[in-house]
Formats: sequence, C-alpha cells, structure tokens
Amino acid sequence: MALEFTPARPANPRARLQASRVVVHAVMIALSAAIIIPTAWIFMASIKTRPEFYGEPWALPLGVHWENFTDAFVKARMGDFFLNSVLVTVLALAISLVVAVPAAYVLARFEFRGKSVLEVFVLAGLFINVNYIVVPIFLQLLGWDRALRGIFPEGLFVDNLAVLALVYAATSLPFTIFLLSAFFRTVPMEYEEAAMIDGSSRFRTMVSVMLPLALPAISTAMLFNFLAYWNDFIISLTLIPGDSKTLQVGLLNLFQAQRAAADYGVLYAGMVMVMVPVLIFYAIIQRRLLQSVGGGGIK
Repeated sequence: MALEFTPARPANPRARLQASRVVVHAVMIALSAAIIIPTAWIFMASIKTRPEFYGEPWALPLGVHWENFTDAFVKARMGDFFLNSVLVTVLALAISLVVAVPAAYVLARFEFRGKSVLEVFVLAGLFINVNYIVVPIFLQLLGWDRALRGIFPEGLFVDNLAVLALVYAATSLPFTIFLLSAFFRTVPMEYEEAAMIDGSSRFRTMVSVMLPLALPAISTAMLFNFLAYWNDFIISLTLIPGDSKTLQVGLLNLFQAQRAAADYGVLYAGMVMVMVPVLIFYAIIQRRLLQSVGGGGIK
C-alpha cells in the first residue's frame, strides 16, 4: 500500500505581514516608553517641591513650583550658561554651513588636481574622535595666546566663545562635507543645465538651485551638528576654563551644588533647560528630514 504525502500549505502572506507589524509596533512602543517615561519624570520632578520629591518620587505634583526654574536660571546662573550655549551653537552652525556647502558642491561637481587627496582627508576626518585631540587643540591655542601676550595681555584664543564655536565648526566639517557632497552627487545634472541655459552663474546656481534641493540633507547635517555642539562637555570644559561656561558645564556645577544642598528640584529644572531646545529644534526641522530627495521635479 503506497503512502501519500500531502504537501504543507504555505503560510498566509497576509497573516505573516500582520504578525510582523505587531512585532514591529510592540518594539517601537517599548522603545518609545523607555524614552518618554524618564523624560516625563524629569519634567514632573522639575516642578515639585522638596517634600513632594522625597515623599513619593513617582506621584504627580500637587502644583507647579516655578521657583525651581527661577533658582536655576538666576541663582545658579543657568540663564547665562544657556545664552552662551545658544551663541556658540548658532555661530558654529553658521560657520559650518558657510564652509561646507560650497566645499561639498565643488567636490561633487568639479574635477581638479588633488581632488582625490582632499576627499581622502575628508573621509579620514570622519574617524577622528574630537575628544581625543582636545588637549593638543588647547595647547595650540594656549601657545598662540603666549605669542600674542604683548598685544592681548588677557589672551584671545583660550576662554573665548567665538573660538569655541570655530573649533566646533572645524571638527564637524568632515561629516558635513561628506554628507552634502554625497547628496549633491545624486542630484541630476539637468537642474544645473537648465539654470545655465537661463544665464545663471555657477555661484547663483549653487545658491538658487542646488541649495533649495539640498535642504533635506542640510537639515540632517544641522540636526547632528546641533546635537554635537549643544551636548558637548569635554571640549567646552577644556577650552573655556573661566566663567563663560556653556550649559553642559554649568549643569555639572549645578549638580554638584544641589546634591550637597539636597534640592533636586532645581537640578531637574536645569535638566529641562538642556532638553527643551533639542526638542524644539527637532520639531522645527523634522519636516525637512522627511522630504524626498527629488521633490519638485524638473520644470
């Protein structure tokens, strides 16, 4: 008697797709909860009084204790440190974009002697951790101050927020140039050819045609650079030894002071001051991050 084997039916593609969606959604919900819950707890802790914080850390605040933000902003000088961070970050972003956009456009569209060597140096800069070279940078700036002591007795390069912004911009150029040049290479040449037919120069084509098309890539570079500048601690601590501290260094001082005073509400208010600009900046540019590369088409 011959045995008959019935082949197994293939799994329903729709069921497999639904199961994969359930798994993906579950993972995304878990990751979102791991971020949202601690962030919401910090916001709640920042508006609690000291008895509320020590009574039940996870309980909702009975009211809004704005004095924590006042003490952090004025008494702990977090307001001054906040303005310093805003100034350094905006200046560094402006310098990096002014230098990186033309450099990336030239690398993507022009052929010249030494281009391959320049590209190798740009790629090599991606693998250099800035925190490892911050001491040589500080010693170099200190040597320049010593050489100019007769002209600038108080120094010019060390403890200078503009120099700190310049260091931030210079160390982020390899990543910014690499990202933008890769984007420019994906843009069809027809855009530039159409502009040149209308009599546009190379510079005007870059500003009027290529720059608007590159806004998604520029937004991505600005987001990563903003996070690097705003959250930096090591470079700022090393190059700014005086009172003109940035927000991250000021937050460390606030942590040490409030831990000794056992007043954690002021400490968490300082943390909120650090987090809010990042959330606002992301909310502003997140639409640019989702734009398609070839939006608009050739008209």
